[in-house]
Amino acid sequence: MSNASLDPVTLAVLKGRLEQIADEMDATLFRSAFNPIIAEAHDASHGLYHAETGETLVQGKSGLPVFVGAMSFAVKAVIDRAARSGGIAPGDVYIFNDPYEGGTHLSDFKLVRPFFHDGELFCYLASVGHWHDVGGNVPGNYNPVATECFQEGMLIPPVKLYDKGEFRPDIVEILKANSRLPGSLYGDLNGQINALELGEQRLGALLSEYGADTVAGALQELRDRAGQLMTSYIRDLPDGTYSADDYLDNDGITDEPLKIGLDIKIADGRMMLDFSRTSDACAGPVNISRSTAIASCYVALKHVFRDVPANAGVLDPIDFVIPEGSLLSVTAPKPVGGYTETILRVIDAIFVALSGAAPDRVNGCAYGTINALSLAGHRKDGRRWVMFSFFGGGHGGNPEGDGLNHGNAPISTATIPPLEILEAAYPVQFTQWALRPDSAGAGEQRGGNGATYEVKLLEEQADVFLFGERGKYAPPGVVGGGHGALNRFHYQQADGEHEPPMKSKMVGIKLTKGQTVRLDTPGGGGYGDPLGRDLQEIADDVRLGYLTAECARRDYLCVVDERGQIDEAGTRSLREGAAAQ
Repeated sequence: MSNASLDPVTLAVLKGRLEQIADEMDATLFRSAFNPIIAEAHDASHGLYHAETGETLVQGKSGLPVFVGAMSFAVKAVIDRAARSGGIAPGDVYIFNDPYEGGTHLSDFKLVRPFFHDGELFCYLASVGHWHDVGGNVPGNYNPVATECFQEGMLIPPVKLYDKGEFRPDIVEILKANSRLPGSLYGDLNGQINALELGEQRLGALLSEYGADTVAGALQELRDRAGQLMTSYIRDLPDGTYSADDYLDNDGITDEPLKIGLDIKIADGRMMLDFSRTSDACAGPVNISRSTAIASCYVALKHVFRDVPANAGVLDPIDFVIPEGSLLSVTAPKPVGGYTETILRVIDAIFVALSGAAPDRVNGCAYGTINALSLAGHRKDGRRWVMFSFFGGGHGGNPEGDGLNHGNAPISTATIPPLEILEAAYPVQFTQWALRPDSAGAGEQRGGNGATYEVKLLEEQADVFLFGERGKYAPPGVVGGGHGALNRFHYQQADGEHEPPMKSKMVGIKLTKGQTVRLDTPGGGGYGDPLGRDLQEIADDVRLGYLTAECARRDYLCVVDERGQIDEAGTRSLREGAAAQ
């Protein structure tokens, strides 16, 4: 059936059915995974991919949006590998975590399976999940002082886990032997295998019901519409060049900032994202591959143009200039373990740059770091434990309202693992898990507040590392909004409380029983002039404890007491005095 013969109702039904297949694959893994990063935080994704190009056709709504771009490169890597080794066959399943071919970092293991219908290759199904530990120098793999990928974990190229339906247990034994938590790895792997099997069953049933030509026509139509919609949005923007610079604190090796320099050029319905002014590749693990950089751009654009479908057509009117050898386009063995921090900075740069072209669409920058924190040690019976988790902060204010308090990073729809789950699984106690007052960027629509997390060790000893960002460069606001608070990390030792010398990254911290570590995470940047904010909303923020009276006076020129009572005369006098200066 040609695209033209697809009536709108059939297209809508097929769109829903295809998305449901990916959503069910997501749910299958989330419910069966062993590690909380997948089971609770949903750091995984599933989708359908083009049989020849690997482009994203459909992605589940519960997984990480950053994988929409990255997984197309992963599937293409399998297509190319299969072409060099005799072709793809029914029953094949490839597994790998190579971040230079498939994007992201070594913790993300990809499984790619061809789907055949009536003997013909129709598409690929793929699953990616963040495994708890894949070797390397530090438990949990976010090694902030890595200088090559071999210090971050095992690197597996695309290899067959199933060869024409024949399972290869030797591959699994190699994987298990390289993990501190082989049981967790094995459970997550089986969850991904089951998700792919379910996807094959559901897609087979759909094609039996509607026919391969009809479904293929729907997939092409959805892709075409995504490209057309994005093009129309770009045409609505004023032509011109819009620029932004943002910075990473350091690379974990040398305490010097790294620039993300972006120029967005809009003309004739196309948008060019030019990163030529970005720093060169660095020694430490905040480099990313080109595929990861493109995926992060997709996520940012999807935030700005929210109703564009999640498939490869979104990028049709987008051009990329990412110089080879830059921070955003590295090859092996440059370390890439902290890719999350860099893609968050790319997203922020796009938000700030586009605020000049589309102020009614953008939002202030979110807190800008996942704060990958790991505590690891041995229990009294000798068993190894590794608590690896990431933590939340404030999102940016936007044209429609204030930013979200204590949300997860905007690279995903993942959730922050609940403290009850972490305390049940590991010998730790959270003595604080609260919003952080005065951390939100001021604005007509303020940013969301960050959070304070304090973790006490209950075992005799533990090794701790932190891989974070925004310790030196706060999350920017847009359209006149203020920046959020800086990231802060403290850890106890016998002689008192300490901060990392590089503010946001450190390894080699030794805790003993009863000692704590504390994260004070950033808030989001504000949107619009803070003096345009309604005085009652400022008073409500003070009354609720989001904002102190002192901060209200400094950032909003508003005189209010801690009970939320506004002094209108004092406020008027304060603002008149400021205007006269």
